[in-house]
Amino acid sequence: MSRIGKVSLVGAGPGEPELLTIRGSRLMDTADVIVHDRLIDEQLLAMAGADAVLVDVGKVPGDASSRQSDINDLLIDEARRGKNVVRLKGGDPYVFGRGGEEAEALAAAGIPFEVIPGVTSAVAAPAYAGIPLTHRDYASSFTVVTGSLARTGEGSSPDSDWATLAKTPGTLVILMGWRSLSQIAETLVEHGKPSETPSAVVSWGSEPWQKSVTGTLGSIADTAKSQGLTAPATIVVGEVVGLGRRLNWFESLPLLGRRVLVTRTRNQASALSRHLSELGAVPVEIPTIEIRPPEDFSRIDSALACAAGFDWIVFTSANAVNSVHSRLKAAGLDARALHGVRISSIGPATARAVERIGILSDLVPETATSKGLAEALSSQIGKGARVLLPRADIATRELPEMLEDLGASVTEVTAYRTAIPDESRKRAEEAIRAGVDVATFTSSSTVRNLLRLLDGGPESLSGVKVACIGPTTASTAGRLGLKVDIVPKSPTVYGLAYALVQYFDERK
Repeated sequence: MSRIGKVSLVGAGPGEPELLTIRGSRLMDTADVIVHDRLIDEQLLAMAGADAVLVDVGKVPGDASSRQSDINDLLIDEARRGKNVVRLKGGDPYVFGRGGEEAEALAAAGIPFEVIPGVTSAVAAPAYAGIPLTHRDYASSFTVVTGSLARTGEGSSPDSDWATLAKTPGTLVILMGWRSLSQIAETLVEHGKPSETPSAVVSWGSEPWQKSVTGTLGSIADTAKSQGLTAPATIVVGEVVGLGRRLNWFESLPLLGRRVLVTRTRNQASALSRHLSELGAVPVEIPTIEIRPPEDFSRIDSALACAAGFDWIVFTSANAVNSVHSRLKAAGLDARALHGVRISSIGPATARAVERIGILSDLVPETATSKGLAEALSSQIGKGARVLLPRADIATRELPEMLEDLGASVTEVTAYRTAIPDESRKRAEEAIRAGVDVATFTSSSTVRNLLRLLDGGPESLSGVKVACIGPTTASTAGRLGLKVDIVPKSPTVYGLAYALVQYFDERK
């Protein structure tokens, strides 16, 4: 008998990718097939394993989308083919998500399944708008209903007794009620809910483009529409809504909704993107540099084989540190091979990379530039000092020449090569076409490579603010025709993120 796969009904949460559970994330990484809803965030889909097949079965209101029976059949068929299937559903699978129907179909067909709960928008959207659903001074319970079946003039929908809801104490949360908001409010008032009851609508809850408005039950429909809110929307009715004015932490984030182009290597973009996301921005990652090994390892291997003969090893990037560590391991060595050699790191990020391989840097300049590094070393390096400089294949001669002027004997070796990722051109063009508020650059290479990717060159970024991590990168950007708007005092990704905060805050 052929192996039968398993179906995991996974709650994707309200929209914010990091609200996915750890278990859900692990299943995404190992799934053969991912069957997902329409509004699932692209960052969540990016968690899929490289070989996973993605199937969009999202239902579009008013459109002939996938029928539920077709979705059930798809899950069963894929599992019978031996596939591990993730059914990725917005919010929680069992909260107005028809997950119960899918589980019934799987059970009837004898298909193994599991349910991974998700954070429902009924709880998340109010929380992100500063509205606690319960509070001992205002509400000791809350009720969640769907508004998609609300009917005007009939008093109640098949599964919601609006007359009872109007008299139910506590907080009322209504999902999928945007199109019927006016009717819902009118019906609740008709059945005795005071028209002055505080009410709110939260559109796109937990997403960087979230927007919420508050008012009264009698005015909320007109207020929400006049403020341009759209579906998906969560409606909250109750005294707790008044707390949102003071507790709306998310919409107070300094970079909320700002689209920020992040140009860096594949593995390094995440640090800056994480800082930006925490500040409310929408990071748009365009890998402009791909780190590749040298075509020939002989020079770096020879240098490391006699590492004890050097007085200093100077690291100008975390990539160089990682490459040296990799080559030591390939030779069956570890950090002890560098015993007695002094280590200099150009900045704190590079120093942290050195520390991760078990070494503390002897020197880290206050200014993380080639000039700052050379100046810091000027009192440390004597005439004839031997310096090993592992670096990128395209690195300039600026630093070795400054060290040689100090009397050092510099051995340069290629620790890694840089290249432009093949798929980045299309992604860059799409990002610019969609619109970005600011483009960030963390090295001269990222500036040069992004401009190579854009057919319009510097003109492609007209109207886009330009932020560079430090003066060297800013100088390169200026020479290549870009107007640099932002340069942080601290040349780190953390400093760069907060320089954006300061820049936009000053222009409010």
